[in-house]
Amino acid sequence: MLLYGLITVTTIALAYMVKEIPVMTDRLSSRYALRMCRQDAVNRVVIAAIFTVLFLAGALRLEVGNDYGTYVVTCHEIFQRGFVVTEPGFNLVVRILYTLSGKEDYLLMFAVFAAAIAAVFLKVIKDGSDSFFLSFFMFMTMGIYFRTYNTVRYYFALALAIYSIRYLVDITKEDFIKFLLLILFAATFHKSVLIVIPMYLIAMLPWGKWMYILMAAATVVTPFFGRVIMDIALRLYPSYRNTVYIEQEHTVLENLPVVIGCAATLFLCFICYKDGVKNRRDNKMYFHMCIMAIALYIGCYFLPLVTRLGYYLVTPMILLVPNVICSVRDEDQRRRLKLVTCVVCAIYFLYFLTTADEVGVRVLPYKSFLFHDRYWLNQTDTF
Repeated sequence: MLLYGLITVTTIALAYMVKEIPVMTDRLSSRYALRMCRQDAVNRVVIAAIFTVLFLAGALRLEVGNDYGTYVVTCHEIFQRGFVVTEPGFNLVVRILYTLSGKEDYLLMFAVFAAAIAAVFLKVIKDGSDSFFLSFFMFMTMGIYFRTYNTVRYYFALALAIYSIRYLVDITKEDFIKFLLLILFAATFHKSVLIVIPMYLIAMLPWGKWMYILMAAATVVTPFFGRVIMDIALRLYPSYRNTVYIEQEHTVLENLPVVIGCAATLFLCFICYKDGVKNRRDNKMYFHMCIMAIALYIGCYFLPLVTRLGYYLVTPMILLVPNVICSVRDEDQRRRLKLVTCVVCAIYFLYFLTTADEVGVRVLPYKSFLFHDRYWLNQTDTF
């Protein structure tokens, strides 16, 4: 727990050094332009430092993550050409890495995905947020980064899905093709990402009052068709059939923290709608996603691991909240909103740390192979 706090504080302190650079114009003085060039260099160095910290923490872990052992076994079966339910893109990467290393080096696999996930998320925050610091603060304190220690296939697909939104903001035919190709590529690692094609396209549409009414109606009606929806879900994901996830009883209360977070985000959007949402195509899309997320978590509460679908809608909030806050014209109000956001996220981070060792998460306790005698003994036996 102390290590995660240290990682979070260190990277957030580094992120504070990243400053937004205004668009260059011919009227800018050469001295001002030089300062911007220097700040751009500082930004690059700082973001590289943040990436290094996040990458090393993810790459050096051993037996950290709810499905760490499952991945080790799955990668073994992939390399041995056994039967697996994982997607072909992931299977290909594992075979390439194991072939290059000359052994079943699952640590290398985890390291590669740790680098890929961190790099894509940092790129998303850098390019898509009006405040790198605030978006990164939310990324760390909402536990998104530490959750990437679980189901690396899914979080790589999630990162690509969030990245793909840029192609829907000022959409052209070429951008739409890029969006589809990127999602199809992500689906070769985790097929659940295919759901973002209809979800993101719906969020992209200009909503009228009837859309809000339809969303509310769907939220109320969906639970009555729970058995049908569950059957469809199990056809799409047969690996969940006859598992503990299906046997467990699920209630709306399990998703209450996410729903409250989305409701708070919507409240922020309502009070800043004119400046922060109305004329911003990207923010309006995120705003619609937030509404859809509430509908999904309430209406489909009975689905096991509904978060696998919900995160595609919830994660863009790390872009929406900073964008809306930065749109506030009153400097004092903007400062207060940033402070409230940071305090709320910090409190949630403390809550997350208290649950990080529970079943379904298990990113605590943190262990590294650098200080694990059993790992080095196994390596000695191998050689």
